[in-house]
Amino acid sequence: MRINAITNWAYGVTVVLTVLSGGAFILSADSATQERRAVEEHLVLDTLAEELALGAEERSDEARLYVMRGDERHLDAFHGKEIEERRREAAIKDARAQGASSAEMAALEEIEQDAEALDKIEVAAINAYRNGDQATAQQMLFGPEHERFQTALLETVTRFRGLTNARTGAALNDARMRSDWFGIVAKTMLALTAALFLGVLYFVLRRRIAMPLMRMTGIVTRLAKQDYAVEVPLDRRRDEIGEMNEAIHIFRTNGLERDRLDAERRLDQQTKDLILQMMHRLQACQTQSELADVVARFAPQIFPNLAGHLYVLNESRTSLATLGSWLDPHQSAASFASGACWGLRRGRPHLSNRGHSDIACQHLDQSNVAGLCVPLTAQGDTIGLLYFEERSDAMAQVETSRLYLELIAENIGLAVANLQLREKLTHLAVRDALTGLFNRRCLDEALNREARDEAGNPLVCMMIDIDHFKRFNDEFGHDAGDVVMQYVAQIIIDTVGEAGSAYRFGGEEFTVLLPGMTEAAGFEFAEQLRTKICTAPLSHRGRILGSVAVSIGVASAPAGGTVPTLLTRADAALLNAKAGGRNMTVSASKLILSDARDRA
Repeated sequence: MRINAITNWAYGVTVVLTVLSGGAFILSADSATQERRAVEEHLVLDTLAEELALGAEERSDEARLYVMRGDERHLDAFHGKEIEERRREAAIKDARAQGASSAEMAALEEIEQDAEALDKIEVAAINAYRNGDQATAQQMLFGPEHERFQTALLETVTRFRGLTNARTGAALNDARMRSDWFGIVAKTMLALTAALFLGVLYFVLRRRIAMPLMRMTGIVTRLAKQDYAVEVPLDRRRDEIGEMNEAIHIFRTNGLERDRLDAERRLDQQTKDLILQMMHRLQACQTQSELADVVARFAPQIFPNLAGHLYVLNESRTSLATLGSWLDPHQSAASFASGACWGLRRGRPHLSNRGHSDIACQHLDQSNVAGLCVPLTAQGDTIGLLYFEERSDAMAQVETSRLYLELIAENIGLAVANLQLREKLTHLAVRDALTGLFNRRCLDEALNREARDEAGNPLVCMMIDIDHFKRFNDEFGHDAGDVVMQYVAQIIIDTVGEAGSAYRFGGEEFTVLLPGMTEAAGFEFAEQLRTKICTAPLSHRGRILGSVAVSIGVASAPAGGTVPTLLTRADAALLNAKAGGRNMTVSASKLILSDARDRA
């Protein structure tokens, strides 16, 4: 029941009980009034009877004293009592108005008759005395007749008083009982009213209002502080407190939902910020390895429950190799054929074996593992693959973040394509297209850098020329000449390795710079290179081209001269080797000593 209904009912019952209690008090007061009237009536009638008896005795006494003593004073008193007697006679006539019964009125009439009889005897006795007959007067006042009437009067007064006592006593008892009964009823109604008020006060104010409000005060206080972890017990009451409890519960539910949405928004904003940071860093990468490091660093932050690989297609676009990894994925191979991935085949993201509802990619080690493959594309061309592997059943995150994954894949694809294009352009700018060696411009820059930054450090320069190269072009064609130069260049690359750098100087001439090496060590290195080149026969299109021989000139700095003259001195040593019969190595320092001896 609603508190409003309870309050209205309690108010109505309280009003009814109050009215009943007031009516009982009124009836009790009326009974008390009746009781007071009964007492007053009893006192009036009892006083009247007393006065009648006493008045009769006093008048008889005054008459007797007068006839005994002859004192006029007693006669005057006798006549004075007569006036009172007349007043009492009038009171007797008014006794019916006082509520006297018929029996009482009959008794009063007998008293009145006896009083009149006594009065006649006493008046006759006084007249006899005044006529000088004292004996007759005394005989009349003290005789049996007077005594009989006086005794009858006193007995009637006694009987009258008994009647009035009985009647007024009964009326008094009835009035007292009614007054007491109505008083008890009034007090009972008042007690019920007080009990109802206190009960309603306790039940409604304490149990139904105060206690629930006290509980809800703490809950509302915590909710006001946005502490939505507080439990709000559901109150099924259909009243105002129940509605308030339901409203608080709804407010808490809305607060939790708002917190969840805020958390999702913050997480979404954090994800966007991380993606933006990764995009900025991808744009600043200069190599694919740097790009792989950036992806491996930011991918776990964006998707902390997903391991993954970054794959890049090879130049022939037949296979993929791992460029970078994060969070230790172990279900996908480090490299695999491009046809092993359904994502690459379809050209769109592919979720392998999610709930066994789709076919799994062949590059996954287990058929029951869920993995997401997102192709990396740029300008419509596929250049790689972004692979995610579930950890702790987190693929639902991938499904909800598909847009972000595609955005990341798109930006990574563009970044990889830009880096590959940059590498190709750089290769074209600094490499010789035929041999793959650095070009002449790179050689000039390297010599200038050595002269500027490394002028005091040892540096060896080798000038290499293919002997009788024109013969290969004339006998076998220019394609064969190109094969010869590629062959020599590849041996130079393999031999030099990390020890230095190789350049195509021009035509069939090559240059090698060996930092930190003396001229003697450079001479031995040149001999090893010359031996490797001339020991293996060369063929082209089924035709034996024969062995290839080279002449090498070696010069050093700073022991043999300055860096700016290094190339000139090595070229002079090369010319000397060619003039000396070819297929040999000549050191610039020996050439200088030989010239000195010739001058001497």
